[in-house]
Amino acid sequence: MSAAQTAQLMDGTGLAHRIIEEAAAKAAEISRRGGTSPCLATVLVGEDPASVTYVRMKRARCAKAGIQSRHIALPATTTTAELIDTLAGLSGDPDVHGILLQHPCGPHIDERAAFEAIAPEKDVDGVTTHSFAAMSFALPGFVCCTPGGIMRLLEAYDVDLAGKHAVVVGRSAILGKPAGMLLLARNATVTYCHSRTADLSAVVREADVVVAAVGRPRLIRGEDVKPGAVVIDAGYNPGNVGDVDFDTARTRARLITPVPGGVGPMTIAVLLAQTVDAAANQLGFQHH
Repeated sequence: MSAAQTAQLMDGTGLAHRIIEEAAAKAAEISRRGGTSPCLATVLVGEDPASVTYVRMKRARCAKAGIQSRHIALPATTTTAELIDTLAGLSGDPDVHGILLQHPCGPHIDERAAFEAIAPEKDVDGVTTHSFAAMSFALPGFVCCTPGGIMRLLEAYDVDLAGKHAVVVGRSAILGKPAGMLLLARNATVTYCHSRTADLSAVVREADVVVAAVGRPRLIRGEDVKPGAVVIDAGYNPGNVGDVDFDTARTRARLITPVPGGVGPMTIAVLLAQTVDAAANQLGFQHH
């Protein structure tokens, strides 16, 4: 392939920066008008090193954007009932505007029950069934941050989804499933693939848009990417490797997200933007 046919990289870092700047300006206005800053509560069960790092990173980004964060670190021995209690308490606390439960919480926790303890108006991570329904029916509410970030990337690069075949590889409750619903809402024809899909390559070859979200390094082979397709790699595996074989895929795709620097930064940007929106809603400010 000649260099001329190399895909354009979708710069999630730059777009995320702009979204966070906008959120910071809104947060400053809320603080000025209401005398209170938007506040995100982060809840972490146990001390999984990756989760500890993620939470620290999210709190640092909050601080930069003028969003307060309140961190609740629970021991690894926390029961589902205790976790639900903590989340219900935060849901009822008027000083907290958004709640993030860092997952996975550990095999002994009923994660779905925990998520459901988050009040929908504070579900800035878009993890409750209420939020999923809102995404599916295009009702007001908060979207899952990673799929929401993917949609903003597609929008920023003027990807017209109407009538396009979008293939979502992965069906997790907070990535694959909602991503498919959001694509459907934009009039794409959506196919979900997963570990039981027969002949994944054949389905991927038909895709105008591929969203890879399984957490298996280089599962999507570059040679299966349709020439001119848009490739969104939401996978993040050890060694900064995505779910797509990037080097081959970029010789065929029209647009592709790098790993890192594509979908990752967008996730946090949407989290912060939704926290500020949640605060505006709860404090009765109109925001545009």
